[in-house]
Amino acid sequence: MANNPLLDHFKVNPEFWDEMIAPDGSVRPHYKNVLEGLSGLSTDDLLRKEKLAQDLFMNQGVTFTVYFENEGIERIFPFDIIPRIVQAAEWDHIEKGVKQRLRALNLFIKDVYNDQNIIKEGIVPADLVVSCPHYMREVAGIQVPHDLYVHIAGIDLIRDADGTYYVLEDNLRTPSGVSYMLENREITKRIFPDLLADSKVRQVAPYPNILYRNLVALAPPDVSNPNIVLLTPGVFNSAYYEHTFLARYMGIELVEGRDLFVNDHKVYMKTTRGPKRVDVIYRRLDDEFLDPLVFRPDSILGVPGLMSAYRKGTVTLVNAVGNGVADDKAIYAFVPEMIQYYLNEQPILKNVPTYKMQDEGAQEYVFKNMANMVVKRTNDSGGYGMLIGNKATEAEMDAMKKAIEREPRSYIAQPIIRLSTVPCMVDGKLSSRHVDLRPYALCGPDGIDIVPGGLTRVALREGSLVVNSSQGGGSKDTWILE
Repeated sequence: MANNPLLDHFKVNPEFWDEMIAPDGSVRPHYKNVLEGLSGLSTDDLLRKEKLAQDLFMNQGVTFTVYFENEGIERIFPFDIIPRIVQAAEWDHIEKGVKQRLRALNLFIKDVYNDQNIIKEGIVPADLVVSCPHYMREVAGIQVPHDLYVHIAGIDLIRDADGTYYVLEDNLRTPSGVSYMLENREITKRIFPDLLADSKVRQVAPYPNILYRNLVALAPPDVSNPNIVLLTPGVFNSAYYEHTFLARYMGIELVEGRDLFVNDHKVYMKTTRGPKRVDVIYRRLDDEFLDPLVFRPDSILGVPGLMSAYRKGTVTLVNAVGNGVADDKAIYAFVPEMIQYYLNEQPILKNVPTYKMQDEGAQEYVFKNMANMVVKRTNDSGGYGMLIGNKATEAEMDAMKKAIEREPRSYIAQPIIRLSTVPCMVDGKLSSRHVDLRPYALCGPDGIDIVPGGLTRVALREGSLVVNSSQGGGSKDTWILE
């Protein structure tokens, strides 16, 4: 393996954990089979496979939208052909940790919209909850099927220089990217069919079937054959490709708000044969746009009266309305305490150390050490509203300090984590790039299923730590070994 020509120009930085190369320079055992399989390919062969992957993404319309200078630009999702490989034992640890975390987060959401015991006992501050823009007083007291508030979650994980996995973010509202996970695997089957089979990689294909099974089980109790729809904001949404993909694979109708109406606290879909009752809505629409009679009156994306049907229990919304309170980045800091409070367990997966800017001492420390910090807005996503201290100018740091002083609740800070690296194919050669991992969890009445794969996001720009596709990132297939 030491003579593998693919490694001739491959360099790793010892400051980071490399997923393929161990500190002593040897290839980690779980990568050896892939390297051996790739070593028989010439640079031209690898470039041809890259081109085939791009063509397949183009032909299948696998796109996302980048919003730059107020313009939406449709792009093919960048894909790196070298898989990210995770050992079975590591995956077991991740799976247990994510399940534990989601059980606690679900109990937290139920609690804050009902008895609020965690607030009364002073574990999570009341002002932090009520000031969260995704805390929806309108759903307080609403009973949801099986007490499940989180049905679909994407938990972002990163790996530090010592190989420890940390949870970076909890995505509980309308987590996206699962279609890319599924498409990445289909592309890999086309370009490396033998290598995939020989490596005994676990399947991700069951995801749509598990999701559909859960949606059926979440229907109102008096419904035996539920009608399920996927509610999309429409063709201009950045994740519209994913909405169409999932609706097609589950065999359910893709609808917009204008396709639905409410009568007598029940939801109906307009069809050429007349109204058809809707029992479960997998919504990819944020809370504030769901019902103009309750939330934003200027929304033309939602369904007037939808919340009245939801309150009556005649329709199930997936994910539950208001669960964004649990993926606020300021609330994130309290998840370890939630796990101890609700489950009486120690967290399996660690949080990244987080400084709350409402704390004067923490704010002072962050201001003195901003060059070593990542500062984030608590309710932004996609890499927007973020400052990476070691890449920022003095002027940018001064501007961020002033913004924090104006709105301390809206910011957190975390030390810069040295994200692990993986081999990527760049100009026909292996190069090292930083990654994170987003496993997808499906929570149903029978428990939590985590598809063995997830979305590995790659910072394709050399040296960059920002993996978001909106900021120049891409993805790769994630192989969980048997």
